[in-house]
Amino acid sequence: MEIAVGISGASGVQYGVRLCQVLREKGCTTHLVITDSARKIIEIETSSSPQEVEKLASFSYASDDFAAPFASGSHLLDGMVVIPCSMGTLSAIACGSSDTLIARGADVCLKEKRKLILVPRETPLSLVQLRNMVAAAEAGAVILPACPAFYSRPASLDDLVDVLVGRVLDLLGVENDLYRRWKGNAYNRLNQSD
Repeated sequence: MEIAVGISGASGVQYGVRLCQVLREKGCTTHLVITDSARKIIEIETSSSPQEVEKLASFSYASDDFAAPFASGSHLLDGMVVIPCSMGTLSAIACGSSDTLIARGADVCLKEKRKLILVPRETPLSLVQLRNMVAAAEAGAVILPACPAFYSRPASLDDLVDVLVGRVLDLLGVENDLYRRWKGNAYNRLNQSD
Protein backbone atom coordinates (compact mmCIF):
# COMPACT_ATOMS: atom_id res chain seq x y z
CA MET A 1 0.00 0.00 0.00
CA GLU A 2 1.25 3.50 -0.85
CA ILE A 3 0.12 6.41 1.35
CA ALA A 4 0.93 10.12 1.45
CA VAL A 5 1.05 11.65 4.92
CA GLY A 6 0.90 15.37 5.59
CA ILE A 7 1.73 16.68 9.05
CA SER A 8 0.57 20.28 9.23
CA GLY A 9 0.98 22.92 11.89
CA ALA A 10 -1.58 22.02 14.54
CA SER A 11 -1.17 20.59 18.00
CA GLY A 12 -1.31 16.81 17.96
CA VAL A 13 1.69 16.00 15.77
CA GLN A 14 2.00 12.80 17.84
CA TYR A 15 -0.84 11.38 15.74
CA GLY A 16 1.12 11.91 12.53
CA VAL A 17 4.34 10.55 13.99
CA ARG A 18 2.60 7.41 15.26
CA LEU A 19 0.84 6.90 11.91
CA CYS A 20 4.21 7.01 10.15
CA GLN A 21 5.66 4.49 12.64
CA VAL A 22 2.82 2.01 12.14
CA LEU A 23 2.72 2.36 8.34
CA ARG A 24 6.47 1.64 8.31
CA GLU A 25 5.96 -1.43 10.54
CA LYS A 26 3.24 -2.64 8.14
CA GLY A 27 5.59 -2.34 5.16
CA CYS A 28 3.66 0.46 3.46
CA THR A 29 5.38 2.92 1.15
CA THR A 30 4.94 6.42 2.57
CA HIS A 31 5.43 9.90 1.16
CA LEU A 32 5.76 12.44 3.99
CA VAL A 33 5.40 16.22 4.01
CA ILE A 34 5.96 18.18 7.22
CA THR A 35 5.09 21.88 7.09
CA ASP A 36 7.43 24.48 8.60
CA SER A 37 5.06 25.15 11.49
CA ALA A 38 4.66 21.40 12.11
CA ARG A 39 8.45 21.12 12.37
CA LYS A 40 8.38 23.59 15.25
CA ILE A 41 5.47 21.79 16.92
CA ILE A 42 7.28 18.42 16.64
CA GLU A 43 10.12 19.94 18.67
CA ILE A 44 7.68 21.39 21.24
CA GLU A 45 5.35 18.40 21.67
CA THR A 46 7.61 15.37 21.17
CA SER A 47 11.07 14.13 22.04
CA SER A 48 11.79 13.60 18.31
CA SER A 49 13.33 15.96 15.80
CA PRO A 50 11.67 16.64 12.43
CA GLN A 51 14.58 14.80 10.80
CA GLU A 52 13.92 11.69 12.92
CA VAL A 53 10.26 11.78 11.91
CA GLU A 54 11.23 12.07 8.23
CA LYS A 55 13.32 8.90 8.58
CA LEU A 56 10.12 6.97 9.41
CA ALA A 57 8.88 7.57 5.85
CA SER A 58 9.97 5.94 2.62
CA PHE A 59 10.26 9.40 1.04
CA SER A 60 10.01 12.93 2.43
CA TYR A 61 9.49 16.23 0.65
CA ALA A 62 9.58 19.96 1.28
CA SER A 63 6.22 21.73 1.44
CA ASP A 64 6.88 23.42 -1.92
CA ASP A 65 8.21 20.37 -3.81
CA PHE A 66 5.59 20.07 -6.55
CA ALA A 67 7.80 17.53 -8.36
CA ALA A 68 6.86 14.92 -5.73
CA PRO A 69 5.25 11.88 -7.39
CA PHE A 70 1.88 12.21 -5.62
CA ALA A 71 1.48 15.80 -6.89
CA SER A 72 0.30 14.20 -10.14
CA GLY A 73 -2.84 12.16 -10.65
CA SER A 74 -0.91 9.81 -12.93
CA HIS A 75 1.01 8.51 -9.90
CA LEU A 76 -1.00 5.67 -8.40
CA LEU A 77 -1.51 6.25 -4.68
CA ASP A 78 -3.85 4.40 -2.33
CA GLY A 79 -4.68 7.47 -0.27
CA MET A 80 -3.56 10.44 1.75
CA VAL A 81 -3.89 11.43 5.39
CA VAL A 82 -3.38 14.95 6.74
CA ILE A 83 -2.75 14.36 10.43
CA PRO A 84 -3.08 16.71 12.19
CA CYS A 85 -4.83 18.97 9.73
CA SER A 86 -4.49 22.64 10.63
CA MET A 87 -7.37 24.96 9.91
CA GLY A 88 -5.26 26.77 7.31
CA THR A 89 -4.53 23.50 5.51
CA LEU A 90 -8.20 22.52 5.76
CA SER A 91 -9.18 25.85 4.21
CA ALA A 92 -6.75 25.37 1.31
CA ILE A 93 -8.07 21.85 0.67
CA ALA A 94 -11.72 22.95 0.90
CA CYS A 95 -11.12 25.79 -1.56
CA GLY A 96 -9.07 23.70 -4.00
CA SER A 97 -5.99 25.84 -3.48
CA SER A 98 -2.82 23.99 -4.42
CA ASP A 99 -0.24 26.40 -3.03
CA THR A 100 1.51 23.73 -0.90
CA LEU A 101 2.38 20.11 -1.59
CA ILE A 102 -0.09 18.92 1.06
CA ALA A 103 -2.94 20.91 -0.51
CA ARG A 104 -1.91 19.74 -4.01
CA GLY A 105 -1.74 16.11 -2.90
CA ALA A 106 -5.18 16.41 -1.30
CA ASP A 107 -6.55 18.04 -4.45
CA VAL A 108 -5.19 15.17 -6.53
CA CYS A 109 -6.83 12.61 -4.21
CA LEU A 110 -10.17 14.40 -4.50
CA LYS A 111 -10.08 14.72 -8.30
CA GLU A 112 -8.92 11.12 -8.74
CA LYS A 113 -11.51 9.82 -6.21
CA ARG A 114 -8.84 8.41 -3.91
CA LYS A 115 -9.05 8.19 -0.13
CA LEU A 116 -8.37 11.48 1.62
CA ILE A 117 -8.57 11.52 5.41
CA LEU A 118 -8.34 14.85 7.25
CA VAL A 119 -7.72 14.81 11.00
CA PRO A 120 -8.49 18.29 12.32
CA ARG A 121 -7.29 19.04 15.83
CA GLU A 122 -8.96 22.27 16.88
CA THR A 123 -11.56 23.29 19.43
CA PRO A 124 -13.90 25.09 19.56
CA LEU A 125 -14.74 25.29 15.87
CA SER A 126 -15.85 28.47 14.16
CA LEU A 127 -18.59 28.52 11.54
CA VAL A 128 -15.93 29.12 8.87
CA GLN A 129 -14.04 26.00 9.98
CA LEU A 130 -17.22 23.93 10.07
CA ARG A 131 -18.14 25.09 6.56
CA ASN A 132 -14.67 24.18 5.33
CA MET A 133 -15.11 20.68 6.78
CA VAL A 134 -18.46 20.34 5.03
CA ALA A 135 -16.95 21.53 1.73
CA ALA A 136 -14.08 19.04 2.02
CA ALA A 137 -16.50 16.22 2.94
CA GLU A 138 -18.80 17.10 0.02
CA ALA A 139 -15.77 16.89 -2.27
CA GLY A 140 -15.02 13.37 -1.01
CA ALA A 141 -12.74 13.74 2.01
CA VAL A 142 -13.31 11.88 5.25
CA ILE A 143 -13.25 14.20 8.26
CA LEU A 144 -11.94 12.30 11.28
CA PRO A 145 -11.57 14.77 14.17
CA ALA A 146 -8.90 13.97 16.73
CA CYS A 147 -11.47 12.81 19.31
CA PRO A 148 -10.15 9.75 21.14
CA ALA A 149 -12.58 7.15 22.48
CA PHE A 150 -12.48 6.02 26.09
CA TYR A 151 -14.48 2.74 25.97
CA SER A 152 -11.21 0.84 25.58
CA ARG A 153 -10.08 2.31 28.92
CA PRO A 154 -6.81 3.80 27.72
CA ALA A 155 -4.15 3.77 30.40
CA SER A 156 -1.76 6.25 28.82
CA LEU A 157 -1.41 9.06 26.30
CA ASP A 158 0.09 6.51 23.90
CA ASP A 159 -3.08 4.42 24.20
CA LEU A 160 -5.22 7.47 23.30
CA VAL A 161 -3.03 8.20 20.28
CA ASP A 162 -3.27 4.56 19.17
CA VAL A 163 -7.09 4.62 19.27
CA LEU A 164 -7.17 7.49 16.78
CA VAL A 165 -4.37 6.14 14.59
CA GLY A 166 -6.11 2.75 14.57
CA ARG A 167 -9.27 4.40 13.26
CA VAL A 168 -7.26 6.09 10.49
CA LEU A 169 -5.71 2.75 9.56
CA ASP A 170 -9.18 1.17 9.49
CA LEU A 171 -10.33 3.77 6.98
CA LEU A 172 -7.23 3.15 4.85
CA GLY A 173 -7.88 -0.60 4.92
CA VAL A 174 -4.70 -1.38 6.85
CA GLU A 175 -5.20 -4.21 9.34
CA ASN A 176 -4.24 -3.30 12.88
CA ASP A 177 -4.79 -4.15 16.51
CA LEU A 178 -3.80 -0.79 17.96
CA TYR A 179 -6.93 -0.49 20.08
CA ARG A 180 -9.59 -2.65 21.69
CA ARG A 181 -12.66 -2.64 19.50
CA TRP A 182 -16.19 -2.08 20.77
CA LYS A 183 -18.06 -5.31 21.45
CA GLY A 184 -21.38 -3.90 22.68
CA ASN A 185 -23.13 -5.12 25.81
CA ALA A 186 -21.12 -8.35 25.94
CA TYR A 187 -18.00 -6.20 26.10
CA ASN A 188 -19.42 -4.23 29.02
CA ARG A 189 -20.46 -7.33 30.98
CA LEU A 190 -17.03 -8.87 30.43
CA ASN A 191 -15.33 -5.79 31.86
CA GLN A 192 -17.63 -5.42 34.87
CA SER A 193 -15.65 -8.13 36.59
CA ASP A 194 -12.47 -6.03 36.31
